[in-house]
Amino acid sequence: LSFSYETLDGRELSTASLAGRFSVIGFVATYDVASQAEARFLAGLLRDHTPRINAALLVLEASENRPLVEAFAATLKLPYPVALADAPTIAGEGPFAGLHHVPSVVILDAEGREAFRHVGLITQEALEEVLRGLEREGARPAR
Repeated sequence: LSFSYETLDGRELSTASLAGRFSVIGFVATYDVASQAEARFLAGLLRDHTPRINAALLVLEASENRPLVEAFAATLKLPYPVALADAPTIAGEGPFAGLHHVPSVVILDAEGREAFRHVGLITQEALEEVLRGLEREGARPAR
């Protein structure tokens, strides 16, 4: 899986920047209350499992919504990278094909392969259980 998005602070959210650890990526939108909950669940997950995992948020909104996305991230005090998706990703194409519903979560293994995908809200506890299972399995990529 290969991807690269610019984060709100001008850095890169990419396959390379996340390599070496499990990476939990939330797919959200600023207008969705469940997305706010997912963003908070990911913040708790990162807090409780640093440095074992990475977390990041990919906002499925057009670049003209950047001020809203910045306000969303600031209001929720998100401790991880937040990036705006590109047009193909928003359309459910590109590296995360078929994933254009919010909220959704993808977990990548340490080599950047997709190991888990969930459409809909998923709690911190459920994500912890998934991560434990992936660690036990040796994180074989999703089929």
